[in-house]
Amino acid sequence: MSARIAQLPVAMKSYREVAAQVLGSQVVLDLYDCETERLDDLPWVRETLIEAARLAQATIVQTCFHKFSPWGISGVIVIAESHIAIHVWPDKKYAAIDVFTCGSDLGLSAAVNYLAKSFASGRVVQRSFDRGGHA
Repeated sequence: MSARIAQLPVAMKSYREVAAQVLGSQVVLDLYDCETERLDDLPWVRETLIEAARLAQATIVQTCFHKFSPWGISGVIVIAESHIAIHVWPDKKYAAIDVFTCGSDLGLSAAVNYLAKSFASGRVVQRSFDRGGHA
């Protein structure tokens, strides 16, 4: 008995069609070997992310941060354009940061450069994604 495979029509979109449908941009930032001594300082982490949002020319709507015991911080800045989120592991000298914008032309590179410098990261891994382009 032979299996029969149905041929389904595949709709291929051009790059231009996909680019026109992109709903947002996302930068994922891994900051390794952070040498700042303030990794577990919640007010400093909050203010650093707020300044990054300002440098990106984002519209800040709300902030929410939490300090874990014995260490670690998670936080999010809701911006009118989407969000900036962080998770910090001081014991690993590591910070994971996500910057997501919906269809706006923010100054993401200014924010990313500021964050890497502020956290005194010895190794920065940055990945960028278009979001919603295949809807």
